[in-house]
Amino acid sequence: MKKIIMTGGGTAGHVTPNIALMPALKEAGYDISYIGSYAGMEKGLIEAQGIKYYGISSGKLRRYFDWKNFTDPFKVLKGFFQAIHLIRKIKPNIVFSKGGFVSVPVVLAAKICHVPAIIHESDITPGLANRIAIPRAKKVCCNFPETMKYLPKDKAVLTGSPIRQELFGGSPEKALKYCNFPNHDKPVLLIVGGSSGSRIINEAVRNVLPELLEKFNIIHLCGKGNLKPELDSLTGYSQFEYANKELTDMFALCDIVISRAGANSICELLALRKPNILIPLSAAASRGDQILNAKSFKKQGFSVVLEEETLTDKLLLDTVKDTFENRDKYIKAMENSGQVDSIGTVISLIEETAK
Repeated sequence: MKKIIMTGGGTAGHVTPNIALMPALKEAGYDISYIGSYAGMEKGLIEAQGIKYYGISSGKLRRYFDWKNFTDPFKVLKGFFQAIHLIRKIKPNIVFSKGGFVSVPVVLAAKICHVPAIIHESDITPGLANRIAIPRAKKVCCNFPETMKYLPKDKAVLTGSPIRQELFGGSPEKALKYCNFPNHDKPVLLIVGGSSGSRIINEAVRNVLPELLEKFNIIHLCGKGNLKPELDSLTGYSQFEYANKELTDMFALCDIVISRAGANSICELLALRKPNILIPLSAAASRGDQILNAKSFKKQGFSVVLEEETLTDKLLLDTVKDTFENRDKYIKAMENSGQVDSIGTVISLIEETAK
């Protein structure tokens, strides 16, 4: 049986595309192992799939001053030797990395062990972890046409993002019941602030709830610790810290989405043909990748983009109204996107590259 080691962690965006690939990898005859951090969020997500999970030491490589910069390199070095041991033990035909700092020692170890590695970069510009790993990889997959210019020409492959197939099988009726909406007479607005929620998006939405509820039923995924119990009595408003399997049904029910602009999240919106308003994380709080992602989707006609620095109550209300009224325009643009079969493309690349 062919063997593959998958790696990636730190955020859900570094894990869910790997999970999306797993059914197709099993069908192609691969025995899957996963290397992640000892206690990162990837551990629970992967073990829930019934996949063999191995934890290694990991550290963050920061581009700013932090006292951990003096200790984390030693954690990465330890993880590198642990990864070498695991690769020699498992003897994989190939390594597939979705990025995140835990993936760096794994890709470096694969090079030392003469095992080919494929990397997937979600954002328009490669993050630091992938920039370190790319010289050691055989191929680099990416989501955006704009990314190709940042990658070695002989390695770059435009694949798009693998999307979990279960997202396409949601039940609107289940979501109606789960959200306790009285009926489906109103269109549904879904707000997704990322895995930890967004204070700015949460406050902006809640500031205009009465006006929004006149037109929409609202599903608000506000992040851990961000629930407002005093709002539970509002008819047509349903708030949750996060959604797991229920998210599939929520997507099936909703007509329009407000979201951050993480690459995997917006690729899911594209695949599901959901009209959306993107509010990317500001450059002050990130390396600016979400801003670039959002600009790309706006340019292609898939999304409306609002900057959180200039967000006002009136602007949000007007934008939601306009996006909903013109939703067919965005749906048509997404339908004409020519999105590739990402899973099939990546699986073919794995088959071609595996030793």
